[in-house]
Amino acid sequence: MPTEPCPTSTDDELNVRLPFRPPLDAAALFGFLRARAVGGVEDAGAEHYSRALRLAHGAGTVTLRPRRDHVAATLRLADQRDRDSAIAHSRRLLDLDADPAAVAEVLDGDPALAPMLRKHPGVRVPGSVDGAEIVVRAVLGQQVSVAAARTAAQRLTEALGEPLTCADGTITRLFPTPAAIASGVTGVLTGPKRRTEALRLVCEALADGSLLVEPGRDADELSAQLRTFPGIGPWTANYVALRVLGVADVLLDGDLAMRRGAAELGLPDRPGALRAHAQRWRPWRSYAGMLLWLANQRPI
Repeated sequence: MPTEPCPTSTDDELNVRLPFRPPLDAAALFGFLRARAVGGVEDAGAEHYSRALRLAHGAGTVTLRPRRDHVAATLRLADQRDRDSAIAHSRRLLDLDADPAAVAEVLDGDPALAPMLRKHPGVRVPGSVDGAEIVVRAVLGQQVSVAAARTAAQRLTEALGEPLTCADGTITRLFPTPAAIASGVTGVLTGPKRRTEALRLVCEALADGSLLVEPGRDADELSAQLRTFPGIGPWTANYVALRVLGVADVLLDGDLAMRRGAAELGLPDRPGALRAHAQRWRPWRSYAGMLLWLANQRPI
């Protein structure tokens, strides 16, 4: 049965201001999320991002809208005990605790990168609201385009995601759980069997708790554990560290879009040479990588 719309009432809404240190490059941040948005779970436009949240005491939704000195968050929660968790998830997703002045102080020292920094003041590194979801999406994104990864995630969501009790606009379902993916992925996804098997195995570990992907884990330890799974390599492990753990100093030097962006700026585009050049960007290589992604003008 289709999900019914939620009754419209401001009594059901919780409106919160999420402050940040300005500036904030909201256009690039929301653009990144919009390019990867999975219909039903997420809805994104130029000035808003909405999504379903899987929380400790029930489901919820959040809509985020950038303002001059804060992000306006509208929450709808099944259980108000999840309020603080939903706010924390939203702040991590938008990297609102970043210090753009500290980032700029280092990155502006590279003449090749400085023009991009001036074009995107307050660049942020998108985080996550659910570590397991990012692992799934990272595996789906290995060696394929952003559009292809989004299509695969959409297929999983439509087949295995849980419908919300009532819709919040276009937000109608939750991203599927690791357990649902582990048991159902082989009947849903087409494409390389190696990718499907990698996804099944990692989701089994997420479901039984032998793999924990959450903020606070040691990045090196998590990376090493992820790379024990067949079909998961350095790109996936580093992408998870970037998005889930909020590691500020990781560079996806093997990423095609990032290498193309480096070439656009006259920087080395071979992984080893780019890695060597990037030493001057420490401890903010994650933010430099975002600028390289933004510099890439060609779709992948």
